[in-house]
Amino acid sequence: MNRTEKAAVIEKIKAAAGKSSIAVVADFKGMTVEEMTRLRVKLREAGGELLVVKNTLARIAFKGGPHEVIKDNFRENCAIALGSTEPVALAKTMADFARTSKTLALRHASLDGKFLDSGQIEALARLPGRRELLARTLGTMNAVPTNFVSLFANIVRGMLYALKAIEEKKAA
Repeated sequence: MNRTEKAAVIEKIKAAAGKSSIAVVADFKGMTVEEMTRLRVKLREAGGELLVVKNTLARIAFKGGPHEVIKDNFRENCAIALGSTEPVALAKTMADFARTSKTLALRHASLDGKFLDSGQIEALARLPGRRELLARTLGTMNAVPTNFVSLFANIVRGMLYALKAIEEKKAA
């Protein structure tokens, strides 16, 4: 690889890392092509991408960017998963794949510039996703007016029962 090709790779990594909110670094030593392809497909579905580059190029590309905290930790075989839409979904995808794969191991990550070790990545993966959090919030917001309406309906219903009882008493 000549200098211009290396510069192009560095710029590609810089652009991808600049747009991403999370960068997860994993060890993929011994992974088959089929496993790597499955991981790439799952990451694309989660709104991310997987890059495999030389450590020196990754260090240069991450220098001065939002994920600079991980630039000094590139050693041996590294795969970098970058995601811009939903960090929890990317962390879940990587953690789930690492649990089922014998060869993929999570090393560390950067979430909006904060360093995360493998345990913290697992903790992030256990969090509910964006859709689930929105559904819970909507359910909570919907419960207040629903309970309020139900409370007033019960008051009116009790008053109607009392009026009905008075009407039946006067009719008899």
